Amino acid sequence: MASSDDALIAYRPRFRPRGGMPGAHLSHDAGGLGYFRDHAPFAERPEPRHIDLRATLKDPFGRLQVRRYEPPGSIDVYALVDLSASLGFSGFGQPFALARRLCVELARAAGRYGDAFGVAGADARPRPDFHIRATRRRGLELEVGALFDAFSPRGAGSEGLEAAAASLAGRRKLVFLLSDFQFPLDRVDALMEALAGHDVIPVVLRDSASEGGLPNFGLIALRDLETGAEQVVFMRPSLRRRWLEEARAREIELDRLFLRHGRAAVRVTDRLDVEDLSRALLER
Repeated sequence: MASSDDALIAYRPRFRPRGGMPGAHLSHDAGGLGYFRDHAPFAERPEPRHIDLRATLKDPFGRLQVRRYEPPGSIDVYALVDLSASLGFSGFGQPFALARRLCVELARAAGRYGDAFGVAGADARPRPDFHIRATRRRGLELEVGALFDAFSPRGAGSEGLEAAAASLAGRRKLVFLLSDFQFPLDRVDALMEALAGHDVIPVVLRDSASEGGLPNFGLIALRDLETGAEQVVFMRPSLRRRWLEEARAREIELDRLFLRHGRAAVRVTDRLDVEDLSRALLER
């Protein structure tokens, strides 16, 4: 189903924020407004406006009971973006263009929910020229779009993602990790460890032409997008089948790795459907 231009990405953190500004998420704070939390004795929370007579009559000790509420709170949302050259692959849908659209939509949604949104990126090293500190500035989605438009993913490697992850230390955040994850699984594992203090959503960006466009027969020139190295390969059905099987096996291992860290990956292939993505995020 195609998403409406007005649809917002719906996300929900696995943690409850403490303190901070009012927002749209259940928090650990207790107050006089918000979502009903529980009851407390009047002696502990002397708020006459919130006396609950029914709960008072049910109390076995005859204590006067008042309702407690959880005021909705806000969070910091970050997109940690892989800027390695493989994200620049262009077929049916360029992964870097998918990352741009997703970040713009996240900035728009965060603004509506009262959350702060920021972007950090890295290739072989963290890129200070591709960074927006979490903010609630108006029109942030335009700023995010301009950041992507001024950048081209050409970095040879993505080792800098771990250092960029370390820069997000502090208050717990909701982090969207955007990558095609075409780097060794042990480094994916280390990256997830570096983000262990946050609520992480791995988003696997895919262009289906990168795997589905292989011919059955013929000479094809292959270029490693990370290193620029090229080689000519004679493609045949058995080799094509083996490559596709290896690609599927790696996807399974990647999913297992994320699940070991208590996270399930979200996949975006060729195009972003906001409504489909929202369903996936709310089901995680």
